Amino acid sequence: MQLHKGLALDALLENPAIRSGLKGIRRGIEREALRITPEGRLAITMHPEEKLGATLTHPAITTDYAEALLEFITPVSRSVDETLAQLRDLHRATYAAIGDERLWPLSMPCYVNELSDIRIAQYGESHSGIMKRTYRQGLTHRYGAMMQTIAGVHYNFSVSDELWAALAAEDGDRDNRDFRSARYLGLIRNFKRLAWVIPYMFGASPLLCKSFLRHTKVDIGLEDMGGGLAGFPYATSLRMSDLGYTNREQAELGITYNSLQEYVDDLRCAVFTPVKRFEAIGTRDGDEWKQLSANILQIENEFYSPIRPKQIALEGETPAQALENRGIEYIEVRVLDVNPFSNVGITADQMRFIDLFLLYCLLDNSPPLSWEEQVDTERLVSEVIKQGRTPGLQLTDSNGIATVEERLTALFKELNDIAVVLDKTEAEPLYQQSLAALTPAIADPEQTLSGKVMRMYLRAVAEGGKPGMRLAEMYRTELMGSELEYYTHEQFAAWTKQSIADKATLEANSKGTFGEFLADYFERAQVKKKRPKRGAKDSL
Repeated sequence: MQLHKGLALDALLENPAIRSGLKGIRRGIEREALRITPEGRLAITMHPEEKLGATLTHPAITTDYAEALLEFITPVSRSVDETLAQLRDLHRATYAAIGDERLWPLSMPCYVNELSDIRIAQYGESHSGIMKRTYRQGLTHRYGAMMQTIAGVHYNFSVSDELWAALAAEDGDRDNRDFRSARYLGLIRNFKRLAWVIPYMFGASPLLCKSFLRHTKVDIGLEDMGGGLAGFPYATSLRMSDLGYTNREQAELGITYNSLQEYVDDLRCAVFTPVKRFEAIGTRDGDEWKQLSANILQIENEFYSPIRPKQIALEGETPAQALENRGIEYIEVRVLDVNPFSNVGITADQMRFIDLFLLYCLLDNSPPLSWEEQVDTERLVSEVIKQGRTPGLQLTDSNGIATVEERLTALFKELNDIAVVLDKTEAEPLYQQSLAALTPAIADPEQTLSGKVMRMYLRAVAEGGKPGMRLAEMYRTELMGSELEYYTHEQFAAWTKQSIADKATLEANSKGTFGEFLADYFERAQVKKKRPKRGAKDSL
């Protein structure tokens, strides 16, 4: 079965420069995790700033949407093992700071008693801190507070300068930012075509606690799974379903990935297009801000795409302006559930698979993807999210009708060709070993993460266990009982001190009213081809 028509992958892999350039993959992880009580309920305590530092300015430990939803951020690295060591250290430092609290090891939240238990993340009284808090307040008004408790893992990916030069030479093109952006967009289009693969292989949220349903108005017809749980028998990732972050207006935006300028223009348009149901919320009630705007997107980061083109924003830039000014620097993959069988939410085998998958998407021919075709790829994702483990499941797209097993067998063959190149000259064939470890899930859907999670929870329903809490306790004990591997205690202490000082500086330097600050932000956000001064990145 041929997945795509285009230049043969094996021909590209015969190019010595491309083979060499493939080895320079750069990656980073953003892992989210809820703080919970020893009893398994959502923690209502504030982030321990005095021990972990200020979430507004800390480079590695912050919060996402809710005060209890931690986010761990690793720097760019070329080593899978190094990234995992960094993640483990960030978790170790956090466990030491949160007392008897634990970290919930799954994407869908633990038991949530009252919506009032979900506190909007706080970032202080600087204008940038108020903006981050107001943005999250807007999300609550738009989508409900329960959305603020869903956790995921984001995978940031880029390739080496050597590979870019080799690809440009192969194409008879110049290696510049326009070439790189065009090829990254090709990667994204191919990712969209194959996006269903990720929830099939790594979806880990086939069911959820019914307390979630009590606090949300969204109904996708989940079945009672017993033991206070609801789900679908063959589901893979309820986190990626309509129970997660959804925006009806976004579905009509028509944002595609055929041109960077079109993508940027469409994104900017969404930030300045009002919506009646958001206008009904209002932007403020007296001195209290309810949301940043009544537009389709409050800011560009509200665009809920499973994969994003990224460029580090400089001082005075929005994410769209950063892309417009300097092109795409890396790709952010946003479809990964937290892996409950890892103490940091992701494994080396997963990381190596994603490396191979994204390299395949980059190297394979990638014709334009129309909006209608893109919607069809999203249909496949939706099918796999709800029923991906159905025995013999067939998927229909422009390539015809084929079973999940047939499609994955063909894909793994292509990925193995890349793995052989990456493993050549290495001490161990780690990429091929990772593929081999994941291969049983092709023929047996119950070997996927979602199959293992479903089996674990159904056994717990029958036996009366609490697997989420068991894993949370085990990971806390493991990591608190082991030494730091990459960072030092002095490094964490310095981060804490510096982040608190930086936050205080931002507060002292915030002049005028927040309303004036926000008006200026949106005025600047409309400027095209802005050339800002170098400075701190936008971290909303």
